[in-house]
Amino acid sequence: MTNLIVKVNRTDNKVHFEGVSDANADISIPFDFAPPLGEGQGFAGLELLLMSFAGCVSTTIVFLLGRSGKHIASYSAVAEGIRTEHPLLLREIRLHISIESNDIKDTDMKNAVKQAEAVSPVWQAVKNNVTTNVAFELL
Repeated sequence: MTNLIVKVNRTDNKVHFEGVSDANADISIPFDFAPPLGEGQGFAGLELLLMSFAGCVSTTIVFLLGRSGKHIASYSAVAEGIRTEHPLLLREIRLHISIESNDIKDTDMKNAVKQAEAVSPVWQAVKNNVTTNVAFELL
């Protein structure tokens, strides 16, 4: 398995960066910070970490449910990052998942969330530093 490589290049005289991955070199992600440090024209690092968590956990859960033969009509998730200001850090992630399905039961979701906690790479990366709380609703 090859290593992941991402590159960031500063694009202004403040803290605006464009990031690309070697695997997706034609897609860039803007990074920035709020004024006065930056211009607020991109994502802050904690926003991207939160988005990575939500995306990775969601990918894992959808994969696990699909592998077990479950059908998902719609899926959405909202992640909230609870942070502290001094020092600026992410203290807690609250992920709320909404799934519409005719055959997924509460026990299926509980099992999928438990398995995702064990195998999701981003969840593994943050779990010793950030409290996580994942809830779901079946529609």
